[in-house]
Amino acid sequence: MYLNLFLAFALLAAVIFAIPVRWKAWAAAAAVTAAAAAAIFVGAKVLATGQTAEIVAMQGPLFGPEAIIVDPLSALFLIIIAITSVAAALYACSYMKGYYGRKSSAQFSIHFLSLAALVLSMMMVVTSSGGFSFLLGWELMTITSFLLILFDAQRPEVLRAALTYLIMMHVGFVFLVAGFAGIDAVCGTAGFDALPYCYASRHTLSLFVIFLIGFGMKAGLFPMHVWLPEAHPAAPSHVSAVMSGVMIKTGVYGVIRVAGAITEVDQLHTAGIILLAAGIVTGLWGAVQAAAQNDAKRLLAYSSMENVGIIFIALGVAALGAGADDPVVAFIALCGALLHTLNHSLFKSLLYFGAGNLYSQMHTTLLDHFGGAAKRMPVTAALFLLAAAAICALPPLNGFVGEFLIYLGMLDSVSNGVNVLYAAGGIVALALIGGIVLLAFAKLFGVVFLGTARHHKAERITEADGLRLASMAIPAAGIILAGLLPQYVVRVAAAAAAEFTPAAVYLVDADLVPTLTRVSLTAWLLIIVIALLYTVKVRAQRRRIVSHGPTWGCGFTAPDTRMQYTGESFAEGLESLASTFNSDIVEGRVVDKGEIFPPAVRNYNVRHKDRVGRLFSAWWIEMLRLINQRIMRLRTGKINNYIFFALMFLVLIFILSLLNII
Repeated sequence: MYLNLFLAFALLAAVIFAIPVRWKAWAAAAAVTAAAAAAIFVGAKVLATGQTAEIVAMQGPLFGPEAIIVDPLSALFLIIIAITSVAAALYACSYMKGYYGRKSSAQFSIHFLSLAALVLSMMMVVTSSGGFSFLLGWELMTITSFLLILFDAQRPEVLRAALTYLIMMHVGFVFLVAGFAGIDAVCGTAGFDALPYCYASRHTLSLFVIFLIGFGMKAGLFPMHVWLPEAHPAAPSHVSAVMSGVMIKTGVYGVIRVAGAITEVDQLHTAGIILLAAGIVTGLWGAVQAAAQNDAKRLLAYSSMENVGIIFIALGVAALGAGADDPVVAFIALCGALLHTLNHSLFKSLLYFGAGNLYSQMHTTLLDHFGGAAKRMPVTAALFLLAAAAICALPPLNGFVGEFLIYLGMLDSVSNGVNVLYAAGGIVALALIGGIVLLAFAKLFGVVFLGTARHHKAERITEADGLRLASMAIPAAGIILAGLLPQYVVRVAAAAAAEFTPAAVYLVDADLVPTLTRVSLTAWLLIIVIALLYTVKVRAQRRRIVSHGPTWGCGFTAPDTRMQYTGESFAEGLESLASTFNSDIVEGRVVDKGEIFPPAVRNYNVRHKDRVGRLFSAWWIEMLRLINQRIMRLRTGKINNYIFFALMFLVLIFILSLLNII
């Protein structure tokens, strides 16, 4: 299996490196599309039948026998990966044209090979039964995404972000290796199917926490999120869409695997509290930080953290329900978590595509450099608004359906008298997160797309080309379909959830489908009412004289672009509450209160960076500095010293081999 994997990778590399630059993106897109088609075919079959499909069984170099298996949970994640990856690969075919002539052929080859390899490695992660193949796929996923972030490596902030990402991911990787080694030490094999037996030997919570740290690093759980707001703005937009839309979900996948294997009631209860607390803190922190950002891609990155928090709130409620022997709460909450995972991949990828359209025109994602973009990029604005409304959980879009199920699970928990305090805390936290997210995306869309252009470059931007808009239509269609027809989409999530809560499968037809059918009818009714009101408005205006004029300037006869809300002023109240947790970098000069007629100050910007990120990363920066300081002492410039070092190394190897240590 590993030889075939290597040969396939070598063949793909040979093709991408050999063909002309303008065809490299299409070769990668073809490879991604082929893999996605196979994944959707197998995944749909498994979800429809409920039967696990074993692709290949093998003996791993470490941790014993393992296999590539597609069960319902793997199938759902395969479909999530496939949809977003195809859209991103098609988007890249057009988006990367802006770099032609500025990058070498080798850089494009490495980039597109890494993009295809990232997609394949994610598929390998969610289909591996555990052990060596899982860790191999996980490491490939890290290395390829690291290379994708490095595409603009000449920018210092990109190098810093890529290094932060690489180190953080390998810290998490160490925890995963420790977790699988712990399973192997107890059971003699390290597959996920061995976890229940390992948990039975009273290693439950310690092993669960080890895996939670390892997977949480990739998912962006607080305080392991510090790479998120750095890596996503540094990467090209299609890479950010894949990383944020699906790659961080592999961490969610891993947590579901290790939490779903816990069977003891007390341990499930404790694990549920841990997951719920992690979700609440992560969601609130991500939402507050998102609302404070004045850079579109940093805002979207923190928003990904907030959505991971929502998913973990649902997972916590599901674990608490299972621990309290309430399969109804567990099943509904887990369905909500899985459905929100699918939904987030759709609207977050669409948002990053929209940010990419803006960046390709202005070469910046700072909010205050835009303004009035909807007049010049109407299709991008409409699609961006669709995704923004979905991420704010507004009906009748898919974000509403996912969070509706999560609320339903928590409300059922309260009504059943099961874990009432924890469920009530989750409800309050989710409501707060939803309100702050609405503020964040009203700020993002309003400052960028509405009003008047704040910069002279913003007056000359144009709409994106047809291929990029067509690739954006893929997640947009998913957003609309999942919002208008949730009774069908929920069956996909329910098939995966049934693997962990089989006692509540009857709820699909008895409760979830009828409830979501009523939600669907309400959504269609809402659309019909809006359409009727719009028709009445148009007909009424035909008989009247409609005049157009400038927006009322509060008494000013000559409104100026400086009178518009900036990104900083829009969320100033919330930012003042979060100022304790942030370190601000101010670019430009603040207008003094005594200046009655201030001059035009167009270079003013505030960058908000949370202090947790700095504190969390300070230890390894200092460690690298000390290591480098020690190593530099060995660089004497004398050849005899270097020969001596080599001889000492050989002597050390010889001694260790005699002692049977290596």
